[in-house]
Amino acid sequence: MEYISTRGKDGPLGYEQALLSGLARDGGLYLPVSYPRFEENEISEMAGLSYAELAGRIMARFTKGEIDEGEMTAMAADAYAGFTDPDVAPLKHLTGDIHVLELFHGPTIAFKDYAMQFLSRAFDRALQSAGRQAVILGATSGDTGSAALEAFQGREAVDIFILFPDGRVSPVQQRQMTSVDAAGAHAVAVAGDFDDCQAIVKSLFNDHGFRDKVGLSAVNSINWARLMPQIVYYFKAALELGAPDQKVAFSVPTGNFGNVFAGYVAMQMGLPVERLIIASNRNDILTRFFENGAMQRETVTPSLSPSMDIQVSSNFERLLFELLGRDGAKVAEIMARFAETGQFDLPAEAMKAAHGEFAAYRLDDEGTVAEIAASAADGMVLDPHSAVGVSAARRAVADGTVPAGTPVVALACAHPAKFDGAVAQATGTPPALPPHLADLMNRREKMHHADATADAVRDLVLAKRRDV
Repeated sequence: MEYISTRGKDGPLGYEQALLSGLARDGGLYLPVSYPRFEENEISEMAGLSYAELAGRIMARFTKGEIDEGEMTAMAADAYAGFTDPDVAPLKHLTGDIHVLELFHGPTIAFKDYAMQFLSRAFDRALQSAGRQAVILGATSGDTGSAALEAFQGREAVDIFILFPDGRVSPVQQRQMTSVDAAGAHAVAVAGDFDDCQAIVKSLFNDHGFRDKVGLSAVNSINWARLMPQIVYYFKAALELGAPDQKVAFSVPTGNFGNVFAGYVAMQMGLPVERLIIASNRNDILTRFFENGAMQRETVTPSLSPSMDIQVSSNFERLLFELLGRDGAKVAEIMARFAETGQFDLPAEAMKAAHGEFAAYRLDDEGTVAEIAASAADGMVLDPHSAVGVSAARRAVADGTVPAGTPVVALACAHPAKFDGAVAQATGTPPALPPHLADLMNRREKMHHADATADAVRDLVLAKRRDV
């Protein structure tokens, strides 16, 4: 399996090269040269597999020629051994045609654990094979950072620096990052918003001298290997609901577009998906795009669902590449225009293709609180991000976007205790953290502070990375 850049000037290269590179050297994002596809009978045969076996079966298609299915399955089994539910990603019925996929049974109680626990093992294998050290640099709006620091802490071949917007993550999210006290693990509070953090990461990846000097790599969803494990739980949920004989829709709380793009890849691999529903909060750049065909950046406004407080969705570039017929030069032109002007639009034929696969809804804070209360009345307590997704699922069923009788899976991306203030506002009762995190808010914090500039972060990395 080979990988190319969305901007047309990097690749093809192999899976482990793409893994360690993170961001393509032309500024684009890596994608497979073509998507592997399962036939209906092959999908049917997946129904009896364990979660680790399913992960091995699906992800091995992306590592063909480098890592076989048996090794991928063993890596997945090790990655998910510590998850607190034996089903790894349990599917629960909420009401009517709506089901909730619980993606918060990993060590940091958020969906990022499904990718990050696997990714740390993939990095270990690749770095050992190449005899290399790496500096991982990532930006987070909350959950990616805690999952990455948890997964990569203390690894001899990796120093990890996670940038987060100071004061714009939940107290639980911050303490999960800043309480990691291991060699090579660094939480960095940046004086800006998530888009500032993300821009710094991209800037430093495009500084090829610095990138090569420190062996820079990425665990944000800009790294293709971050998306691979997320494809698995789309297959898992759909199989439980009758795929391939039954089509299934998915409603995905969406900020950086990585999670919902994993669902798009599952569709390209043959999974019968009726519709991918994009659920946005008040920072609704994606919903506006699907409504009018124009991507227009606005100011990020803090909300009750902070992990979605994003106006520049990096992974959208991958979908743009597909909508434009995989024309890397056209993508590069549009992304340069977006960087300069904060906006671009797409031709009608591209939007027609997008509307055939995606729908989009928004929900403000008032609506989020109301949905948490409504879901609690239906017997399920949701965090605010998951509530945005469930609300979109309800509306897609009500307005006929999803045909009657089609199961809709809303992805529950975080444990409600990560956002106890919003949940308490809606239900009157703050949810408790699970036992392994019960003492979290009493743990000692350790973090760095940095200005929202690439120079400040570059200097910090050079000063703090371990000698090699």
